[in-house]
Amino acid sequence: MQKITTFFKKQSDTANQEDIGGSRERSSIKDVVSEGQDPEGTHRSQSSDQIVRLREENETAEARKDKDDLGDLETGPKQVKLAQYPMSYFKFQMRAFNSKWYDSFVWLEYSVEKDAAFCYCCRLFGKQHTRINSDKLQNQGYKNWKKALSSFREHEKTAVHGASMASWQGFKSTKEYGDICMQLHSASINEIQERREYLRRIVAITGFLARQDIPFRGHSEKESSANQGNFLECFKLLSQFDPFLQNYTAASNSTYLSPVSQNEFIQSFAEEVTEEIRKEIKLSGMYAVMTDEAKDGKTEQLAVCVRYVNSDGKVVERFLGLQELKIFDAKTITNTIEALLDANDLGNLTCVAQTYDGASVMSGASGGVQALFRANHPEAIYIHCYAHELNLVLCCTCRAVQEAADFFDCLECVYTFFNTSLVNHEKLIAVQKQLGLPGHELAQLSRTRWSCQLASVTAMLENYSAVLTCLEEIGTPVAVGLRMKLCKFSVVYMMVMFECLLSITDGLHKYLQRVSLDLAEAVMYKEAVCNTLKAKRTDEMAQSLYNRAKAICQANGSDGQSSSPRRKQKRMKEFVVESTCGAVGTDLGSSDNLKRHLYFPCVDRMISELSQRFSSVGDSILKGVQACHPSSVTFLSQDLLNEVALHYNIALRAEEIYVAKHYLAKKNEECSIPDILSVYLLLDCDMFPSLKKLFQIVLTLPVSSCTCERSFSALRRLHTWLRRTMGQERLHNLAVLSIEKESVNSIEPGRVIDRFATLKSRRHTLILPPKK
Repeated sequence: MQKITTFFKKQSDTANQEDIGGSRERSSIKDVVSEGQDPEGTHRSQSSDQIVRLREENETAEARKDKDDLGDLETGPKQVKLAQYPMSYFKFQMRAFNSKWYDSFVWLEYSVEKDAAFCYCCRLFGKQHTRINSDKLQNQGYKNWKKALSSFREHEKTAVHGASMASWQGFKSTKEYGDICMQLHSASINEIQERREYLRRIVAITGFLARQDIPFRGHSEKESSANQGNFLECFKLLSQFDPFLQNYTAASNSTYLSPVSQNEFIQSFAEEVTEEIRKEIKLSGMYAVMTDEAKDGKTEQLAVCVRYVNSDGKVVERFLGLQELKIFDAKTITNTIEALLDANDLGNLTCVAQTYDGASVMSGASGGVQALFRANHPEAIYIHCYAHELNLVLCCTCRAVQEAADFFDCLECVYTFFNTSLVNHEKLIAVQKQLGLPGHELAQLSRTRWSCQLASVTAMLENYSAVLTCLEEIGTPVAVGLRMKLCKFSVVYMMVMFECLLSITDGLHKYLQRVSLDLAEAVMYKEAVCNTLKAKRTDEMAQSLYNRAKAICQANGSDGQSSSPRRKQKRMKEFVVESTCGAVGTDLGSSDNLKRHLYFPCVDRMISELSQRFSSVGDSILKGVQACHPSSVTFLSQDLLNEVALHYNIALRAEEIYVAKHYLAKKNEECSIPDILSVYLLLDCDMFPSLKKLFQIVLTLPVSSCTCERSFSALRRLHTWLRRTMGQERLHNLAVLSIEKESVNSIEPGRVIDRFATLKSRRHTLILPPKK
């Protein structure tokens, strides 16, 4: 009975509050009406507007109060948890809101002011139409706690609530990640970054195999194959230890592991390396071209290299390309060089020099490559490769003196005898151990290895006693014949003689293969070698060689027999003999005959060849180059420097030369200035603009084409008989990556991926959008 009394009391209190509110509204209306003189007159419309305005203010206040009581866009659903919620009667049963409903319905919120439940998403994100307006969970608030759970479940199944929930989730996602365009953009960036991380592994494998000259392809690359080739096998090996590759699954149509993709990655890598070279040359503003050709199987390959001074002040020689020659003539070679320079956007830059070997097709003054190339590049002077020149000096010396040619033929026969037969080779090693000699191998002669003559002579002198003993033990007719030749005193004398002469030129051979050498210093070293040979042309030196050869013969039990062949003198009856040439051999056993017929002729021939050669550059330009060297007596001679400046169209100012003389003299007192490069680094480009450019030209002038020769060494490693099906473009790209190993290490993989992505249209985007 007490519960019923309490219930009716609450109802009466609510009614009284409504009466009070209504009376307040009526009193305010009366006040408004009382202010007007005629309630039905003109002031009635104004009073009505004020009434409407007051009602709207009351409604707005109530809405603001409800808004403060419920959640908003920032806070989310306001799920109030109280120790005791207000109780209400439902058919004589007390019911109240339960906070456990929050766990089942995330959208549910509770208003303490109205003691009612609301749907947060429908209230804020629901569409305003009739069906929604009749939903108490959205507008009025739900208070029927007896049927609350069933009503909440039915409300949750409605399509309108589902749409409201989707709008709410979209709002939260937009708030956290941005709008839908931003989310799609972010998802796209993440996918691109994952693809690029995947491609970084492929680029790393490509660079490794290319640097190490390792083949990419396998005989069979099917999944069932035991060996799919180095490229795929390296990828498998990396996948075993790389967590990213273990978790990433590439699209079946875009694995980027096919042979076509391999070629594209190699091409992209090589183009990035060449791009670095191109940028450095453009910063330098000038370059020199070096070219050489070699036979590769049944094709002729042309290697093109460039020399320039980079931005750090270093003289560098870089490999530019490898081109196949269909026709080996001057016009084809010239067009191939020009096409490669134009492809790298170097045709408009100044080419200061061109360097080739001495072949007539290259060095011809009227129809050779150097003449045709100079038609488009008039400043490009022709420089015959000094390393080839020095090799020709030795070749001409051997051809001019018959005994010298026979001597080197004998050395080649001994090398062949011991290295083509395993039995003879093993026996020579055993004899060396028996005699207590170090196990030095005999050296083979070669026209392309320029220091092989000295190596062959030195190896024979070190193994002379072992070779004689071994030949004697073998005892075959060939062995006996070789031993008889080696025991001749003239052969021993030539071994000692050529070891002395070739040791003088060997240092120049090695020096001419450097990259950072300059033309002036090379000419100075050549003259020093020539002067040294002139100093060796003395009777005392000839006698010293004779005594040394005699000591070697005595140490090995040789009698030093005469090397002149015994010939039976024929009587020429009824004939007039005007000459006895060849009738009786020259006796080369005496010191005077060896000096006059071997030593002096060889020395004179070498001196003559050294003096006549190395003169492809004009005398005026060569003297101007020498005037740039600080050790020259004509250092900074204005007349000589003007010859070089005039050829290259440089307005050289006399004031710069005068100031430079005093400046460099002061610097020379503080520290030595050994070469042209040191002078170039000391000259400031603002203080000495024309003089510094002149020194840059002199440094750019090449001395040899050894860089091209070294590129053919890489070609032998790349184009083996197992890789003969390789195309010319792939061979060119692999040659660039093999020769320019240092540049490959410095290339950022992202640049290779960007170039790979732009080679052709791809199924998937691989380039990241630019950052704002």
